[in-house]
Amino acid sequence: MEEKIIETKERPFEFEGEGLGERSIAIPEELSLLPIKDTVLFPMVVMPLIVSRESSMRLVDDAVVSDNRIIALATLKDPSIEHPQFSDIYEVGVAAAIHTMLRLPEHQRLIVQGLKRVKFTQCVQNDPYIRVKVEEMPEIRDWTDVEEVEIEALRRNVGSAFQKVVALSPAMPDELQNIANSITKPGVLADTIALHLPIELAEKQMLLQTPGTRERLRSLLAILIREVEVLELGSKIQSQVHSEMGKMQREYYLREQLKAIHRELGDGDERSVEVEELKTKIAEARMSEEADKEANRELERLRHMSPSAPEYTVSRTYIDWLVSLPWETYTQDNLDIRQVHEVLNEDHYGLDKVKDRILEYLSVRKFKQEGETRHPILCFTGPPGVGKTSLGRSIARALGRKFVRMSLGGIRDEAEIRGHRRTYVGALPGQIIQNIKRSGSHNPVLMLDEIDKVGTDFRGDPSSALLEVLDPEQNSSFRDHYLEVTFDLSKVMFITTANVLDTVLPPLRDRMEVLEIAGYTEEEKLEIAKRHLIPKQLEEHGLKKIKHISFLKEGILELIRGYTREAGVRNLERQIASMCRKAAREFAEGRTKPVKINKAQVHTYLGAPRHTFEELADRTSEPGIAVGLAWTPVGGDVLFIEATRMEGGKNLTITGQLGEVMKESAQAALSYVRSHAVELGIASNFYAKSDLHIHVPAGAIPKDGPSAGVTMVTAIASLLSARKVRPRLAMTGEITLRGKVLPVGGVKEKVLAAHRAGVETIIVPKENRKDVDEDVSQDVRNEIKFVYVEDVAQVLQEALLPKEEKIGRRRS
Repeated sequence: MEEKIIETKERPFEFEGEGLGERSIAIPEELSLLPIKDTVLFPMVVMPLIVSRESSMRLVDDAVVSDNRIIALATLKDPSIEHPQFSDIYEVGVAAAIHTMLRLPEHQRLIVQGLKRVKFTQCVQNDPYIRVKVEEMPEIRDWTDVEEVEIEALRRNVGSAFQKVVALSPAMPDELQNIANSITKPGVLADTIALHLPIELAEKQMLLQTPGTRERLRSLLAILIREVEVLELGSKIQSQVHSEMGKMQREYYLREQLKAIHRELGDGDERSVEVEELKTKIAEARMSEEADKEANRELERLRHMSPSAPEYTVSRTYIDWLVSLPWETYTQDNLDIRQVHEVLNEDHYGLDKVKDRILEYLSVRKFKQEGETRHPILCFTGPPGVGKTSLGRSIARALGRKFVRMSLGGIRDEAEIRGHRRTYVGALPGQIIQNIKRSGSHNPVLMLDEIDKVGTDFRGDPSSALLEVLDPEQNSSFRDHYLEVTFDLSKVMFITTANVLDTVLPPLRDRMEVLEIAGYTEEEKLEIAKRHLIPKQLEEHGLKKIKHISFLKEGILELIRGYTREAGVRNLERQIASMCRKAAREFAEGRTKPVKINKAQVHTYLGAPRHTFEELADRTSEPGIAVGLAWTPVGGDVLFIEATRMEGGKNLTITGQLGEVMKESAQAALSYVRSHAVELGIASNFYAKSDLHIHVPAGAIPKDGPSAGVTMVTAIASLLSARKVRPRLAMTGEITLRGKVLPVGGVKEKVLAAHRAGVETIIVPKENRKDVDEDVSQDVRNEIKFVYVEDVAQVLQEALLPKEEKIGRRRS
């Protein structure tokens, strides 16, 4: 088809006046409506159009041959509509004149110029194209002469902001910046800039529908400021990206040059050298077959990976961990039983059970020549300060093994045991693998300290993770989450410590061999102070034993009895350190005569004793008070139970922050006394008009357990029969309503507490005799009289003194 260009030969459109939009052309009341997509035409603006819709092409043909060539243009609300109706078009558009039309085979090309804003009031025709009635929307001068300066300022700001947008936007030609300088009329400037801005159609339509010049300028300025901010931010981001890309390209270029230099020198490139070094380390590490296969697989990945890739460091770190583990590095155990025994005795006094267990293990190792010997997993449990942690270090020294310690107190994350998976940033193996690497040996002594203080939260349960670690049947194939290969832990000697076993997971407790370290006797503390504590503190304070200070036996015993009542020796060491500091100060101030630490000197340095043996005699000097024995997580303790009677009516009050079991023991004790009142010389109706009050002092400390039953019976019987309890006598045991005395636990701790408090006689259930004979040292048994009982009658017969005679009573 032949192409034709049709130009208008009639007179051009002329506009009169210098005001806003005063035009000589009249707009007909009815116009043909041409829907347009993806753009908005503004008054006084010339714009090219392409028309391809059949109905629209017919509309243009008819308009070109008409007298005025004026049509209406409006934007489609939805550009995807192929056959628009009147309702699919915005209600405000532009009356425009067709200047040029180029007819092509498939479409038409137009150059149109907007004339005036018009509002479509009614559709008068739909076929073959839409015709509508229009109403002109004249330009509104919405400012006064006084506000002319504000309009000029708005015009200049709009022009300046548009120039910034053109400068920052790569899609807009620089020639558009001239618009701001060439157009002086505010309304025309606003419409022209709005046409060329790359903003949403809805915003352009909003500007078209705003007839007021000042309002349109303000809206346009807000849009321009936003576009400037967006473009500046985009330019900043693009600049940063270009900078990073330039840096990477520069590094790549330099790296390639370095490779070329290495090739010329015959050295090979840096990455190849690094890969070869890792390959040599893998071969020398003597890993397991599985670990060797995984290390070589990861090395092959590393070989084809760029050093700048994030995964490169992850793979390199993983291989470093594999090759640094002591897969086949062992220390030779010292199997000289006598020498091991000497080392253990040198480091610790007493603790015979633990020492015997280590010597038994070494004896089996020495005797069994073939096969593997299962390592014991020991758990040292006892109060603080008895030497559990230092004992593990001593065992490692005696065996000739490396020693590493891991504190489990407060650990709540299961990954601390098993490690993190390599998918996490900064992932590392668990503490078990880390400590083995730190030791440099495959068979160290690994101490898991404070295993009873492991916590649990949303990150997992570390106690459950320890089940595999501390199980000899499973730990030979321990798999850390980071390594993802098995590591044999069966060669490691695990030693755990705990103050109490109640908080330890029962399956975990079942995997360990529990060795109780109850506490030290007075004689043991005396020897520990002489052999270990005093020499250590003298060295730390720069004192010489003969020249500056010497501790006499009576002084050390006074420290133990009057200033430290504990199961361990930590407070004793603190008191010794305190005396050394005071002596050092005296020498620093000019003293020359050596200091002898006797009983009087202890009082001079430390003040009055904190604990006295007279407390037992003073507090049991009247009926209704008995001394019991209690077990605590930090050792045993002495417990006073007081009973008093008052007028009332069958009420029993129990105070002292007691638990339910202890309250039930008090009820059982009262029931026994009421049922045996006649036998005890008590009026059978004593409870009818009386109230009883049982109190256990130290009310701020919670107390519970059944072992105070015999003590409560004794206190109540002593009160009601007016018979005092024997001085320096203590007791422990559970009672039944029939008067039987049942065995209790913690006998050793209770006996040591009684010994520290100066008790001379202890009443113990008969079934606990074996515990006394096995656990209590001969020295303590020689100093304390043990009375073994089966029922309450025996307890009262031994505990209560004969009733005192009243003054003035006739004698026969």
